[in-house]
Amino acid sequence: MRKRVYSGIRATGRLHLGNYLGAVKGMLALQDEYDCIFSVVDLHTITVPYDPKTLQQSVREIILDYLAAGLDPKKCLLEIQSRVPQHMELAYYLSTIYPVSRLEDLPTYKEKKAQYPKYVNMGLLYYPVLMAADVLLYKGELVPVGIDQEPHLEVMREIARKFNGVYGETFPEPTRFKTTGEYVPSLSGVGKMSKSVEGSYITLTDDLETIRKRLAAAPTDSGTEGGSVPETGNVANLFKLMKLFVDDSTYKKFAQDYQDKKIRYSDMKDVLADAIFQELTPLQEKRKEFSQNPKLVDEILESSNQECHERAQEVVNEVREKMGFSS
Repeated sequence: MRKRVYSGIRATGRLHLGNYLGAVKGMLALQDEYDCIFSVVDLHTITVPYDPKTLQQSVREIILDYLAAGLDPKKCLLEIQSRVPQHMELAYYLSTIYPVSRLEDLPTYKEKKAQYPKYVNMGLLYYPVLMAADVLLYKGELVPVGIDQEPHLEVMREIARKFNGVYGETFPEPTRFKTTGEYVPSLSGVGKMSKSVEGSYITLTDDLETIRKRLAAAPTDSGTEGGSVPETGNVANLFKLMKLFVDDSTYKKFAQDYQDKKIRYSDMKDVLADAIFQELTPLQEKRKEFSQNPKLVDEILESSNQECHERAQEVVNEVREKMGFSS
């Protein structure tokens, strides 16, 4: 049997370059070789402030981005998390064997508490347990996510080990599938690219002019520092983006200009904008085709979610029996 892969992205608007390089490219690399389920995890979306009036549109946007990026419904399943209620059922079962104190120590929980001090809820604390249930529900073994998600993957492994030890061998211990763009820096110069931080990202649907404007706003230095390209800071982030999108000779040319104290960041940003747009253009064309054929997208989702529902129920039945409930 082929290894099972599961990964999901929250329904918080259209995908950005960080999602694409950190997760979707990993998905594309896996769908030809493994048994893959890729989800829009809309249940995770509601742990932070959101607009219920636009939630379904946000889900749809990500599905269109998935299809545009090359996820093939003939090779993988595309799931909407909330349409498979077994996610929530398994999460509750798993929550009974995992300590609250461990969840409170996770860096993401602390970050979200600081970001939304008036919106600290049980769902936010519960997030890693539901995330573990997402993957374990399909007995996933590989998870294509960025390196920042490693603490959550360790929670999955801990839960899998604990369940297996108490109730008998049931779940594999998931590992992360690494991608070349597993950490895409924010355009703002602080942290990683994020949909929740305005000015930090470029979406997959941005046109060339928008990309140029977003990059133009990215902070730099005076251009007279010289020496080796720094490893941290605003300039470092810009060079990290360059390395992800341009060839070696172009990168080395601007690195040399920086060293010689004659770099023109406006030129560098224009070259980067052109390179990003060149990669995104075929995705945008394919996305337009799917957006103009909503019936096809609905049929893909209905078929995929039905198969996910059937697979999920098999695992939940197994868990219920091992925990002493009738199936």
